[in-house]
Amino acid sequence: MATVKPTRVQPERLAPEQDRVDAVLEQLAWLLDAKFRLPGTSIRFGVDAIAGILPVIGDVPLGLVQAGLIGLAMHHYKLPKGVIGRMVFNVLLDTTVGSIPVLGTIFDVGYKANLKNVNLVREAIKAKRAR
Repeated sequence: MATVKPTRVQPERLAPEQDRVDAVLEQLAWLLDAKFRLPGTSIRFGVDAIAGILPVIGDVPLGLVQAGLIGLAMHHYKLPKGVIGRMVFNVLLDTTVGSIPVLGTIFDVGYKANLKNVNLVREAIKAKRAR
């Protein structure tokens, strides 16, 4: 039986090593990238892809939300510049390509920049603890 990797944290069921900021980052990333499932498939998408249906009008405000998530992670975890740079690249790519009509929405469904950024934060925290 294959292990299923969870994509959402239940706030009332936080793991002992998970703090509230991590839970907020994960829940918002999940909402933006994977909340909904295309019926009859395993394809997941979130508010980011839905907002992308309106090019620029939907993508730019969500890009600002994504920038706020990066700011929160930077402030709380004191992330290295390399990690911040990769996170900013993910958001810029998501916002820029996401602004292209039709292609951008398809890109948003597949790229999942926010979930990538949460993983980058977790890897940086793990590396910091290992030092």
